[in-house]
Amino acid sequence: MSQTRLLALVGSLRAGSFNRQLAEAAAQTAPEGVQVDIFEGLGDIPFYNEDIDVPGQEPAQATALRDAVNAADGLLLFVPEYNGTIPAALKNAIDWASRPFGAGSIKEKPIAVISASISQNAAKWSHGDTVKAAGIAGGSVVESAHLHFGTIGQRFAEAHPREDAEALTQLAAAVRELVEVVAERVNA
Repeated sequence: MSQTRLLALVGSLRAGSFNRQLAEAAAQTAPEGVQVDIFEGLGDIPFYNEDIDVPGQEPAQATALRDAVNAADGLLLFVPEYNGTIPAALKNAIDWASRPFGAGSIKEKPIAVISASISQNAAKWSHGDTVKAAGIAGGSVVESAHLHFGTIGQRFAEAHPREDAEALTQLAAAVRELVEVVAERVNA
């Protein structure tokens, strides 16, 4: 198999967010032959609106997202929890990638959902909502590649997740599991 491309979408727009740091650490754990790119600009994509989703006239940021999702072999969704649910920026990205419905760039794309929050709940509500939204949008959610990180404000307060051996091991396992599903689909 040639180079496997995974695309990470980070639900937190804050530059120094722990979810972004987890995405960076996941990219670091990618095995040889696997490239993990973090999509930049989720916050620049307008809210999904069919009135502006006109073929040939889509907003450039939405087209860039669709192209990046289409070019990826699989997706890593990094999900914080905002008021008990999925952040608007990530939900919006899923909405854009799902259109046209049934044929969007997310269709049948293997997806791993990694949630993290400052609470002990580990963003499990947001995680569940993300799994639901991605699945309904047409993605193929890989449950065996899911991760939950709780109390990240304490756990990663002093050090980046790339310096946490346990976090790296867990992220590497999730990436590996997602890559295995991608390989199974390519070889099917």
